[in-house]
Amino acid sequence: MGKAKIVIADDDPDIRESLQAILESQQYTVVTAVDKTDGMEKIKAEKPDLAILDVMMSTWEDGFEMSRELKKDPQFKDMPILMLTGIKNETGIDFKATAGDPTWCPVDAYLEKPIEPDVLLAEVSKLLSGKT
Repeated sequence: MGKAKIVIADDDPDIRESLQAILESQQYTVVTAVDKTDGMEKIKAEKPDLAILDVMMSTWEDGFEMSRELKKDPQFKDMPILMLTGIKNETGIDFKATAGDPTWCPVDAYLEKPIEPDVLLAEVSKLLSGKT
């Protein structure tokens, strides 16, 4: 049984690289994207088991827009989405309360940056349970 494929969409190269290293250390296949457009292209091409999205990329709401587009697409509506962000540190706004809202933020889990590797891996495992 192979490990799951995960697409990470985040504009910060350090975050992408660190998440990729953590996930690949557990034999996940990881594909990275630098923004919403790149992320949507990679998701459509790679058909991952999980998407990890940053909230703010090219615009402050790219991650929200991606999650809404993915959940409306019949091909990806059941793919789990993990939203990562440091937005609370930057704005003081806590979007975690809206995680899972089908209109605003239809994601399956939400973690604040910086993320401890064990917390990330536990959340990814939880989201992928039954899929790998």
